Amino acid sequence: VQLVESGGGLVQPGGSLRLSCAASGFAFSFYDMSWYRQAPGKERELVASISSGGGRTDYGGAVKGRFTISRDNAKNTVYLQMNSLKPEDTAVYYCNAQNIYSQRNYWGQGTQVTVSS
Repeated sequence: VQLVESGGGLVQPGGSLRLSCAASGFAFSFYDMSWYRQAPGKERELVASISSGGGRTDYGGAVKGRFTISRDNAKNTVYLQMNSLKPEDTAVYYCNAQNIYSQRNYWGQGTQVTVSS
């Protein structure tokens, strides 16, 4: 089982980034997918989630209206489009998979996003 995040990096305030999470080793279409983030000294928080079929999305209050989560079940990949980035969005972003029928839950290794001028 692997969840491999990519697309992180350094961006100026107001800029955009698109994160990707490529999944392998499990039945991707049977998993709700989420993005979490953790800033230094803070607890991990939910950024966005999307249902297994892609029909339902939810967002944390701090990112609503700026971030968009999507998925491509044919490519076993979930995305996070991040626009209007702010310094407070700086964190390690983690991909998470939750099986819709069991307690199986997987995490990626994380990708660093730094928003700074």
